[in-house]
Amino acid sequence: MSIKLVVFDMAGTTVKDENKVTQTFKSALHQYGYDVPDHIINPLMGYKKIVAITKMLHLYEADASKITPVLIDQIHETFVRLMIEYYQQADFLEALPNAASTLLALKKAGIQVGINTGFSRDIAEVIIKRLEWREKDIFDYLVCSDEVAEGRPNPGMINRLRQLAGIAEADEVAKVGDTEVDIREGQNAGCKYVIAVTTGAFTRAALEPYHPTHIIDNIADVLGIVL
Repeated sequence: MSIKLVVFDMAGTTVKDENKVTQTFKSALHQYGYDVPDHIINPLMGYKKIVAITKMLHLYEADASKITPVLIDQIHETFVRLMIEYYQQADFLEALPNAASTLLALKKAGIQVGINTGFSRDIAEVIIKRLEWREKDIFDYLVCSDEVAEGRPNPGMINRLRQLAGIAEADEVAKVGDTEVDIREGQNAGCKYVIAVTTGAFTRAALEPYHPTHIIDNIADVLGIVL
């Protein structure tokens, strides 16, 4: 079957990250007494952020009784506040090279474009507003991790996008992302193509063990795969 919907991740896939998400995680955790290095945080990019925080606490808090829903929520609220402040105030917030033109080319070809993200809706909306993606008609649908019961690698966000787009068959969908959990999300959703990009948190060598259908260095290469 031909592809009718392509689902793209945000930070590291379509939006330039410059390691800011990792640094914001570090800052939020540090405020509560946890010093977590980049190499622990980076593999958790793409997860629902509350899940990522929980995973990090279980690695760095010896007393499991301290890992309470209240603590997790407090750290998450701090992360969200810092992330929104960054995206609102950053001098340069931009799409990755060829991202906007690729999404527009897909739409021109009659393929629907969805965006999903491990961010909550409040963070994602700041990014969308700053990039003026609604005004530019870059995408059709947006689903965020706080709008489904489970985030990645659960396929809930992709399934929700399929519902919004009226796509009956999973093999009419392609998923594009830059992390291990993006790949597993696409695989769990049954997507025909699961395309990994090397523009984010993972190198080609780090992506290969998860067996995406394709690994690309330039998001524009999506067009040659799905069209």
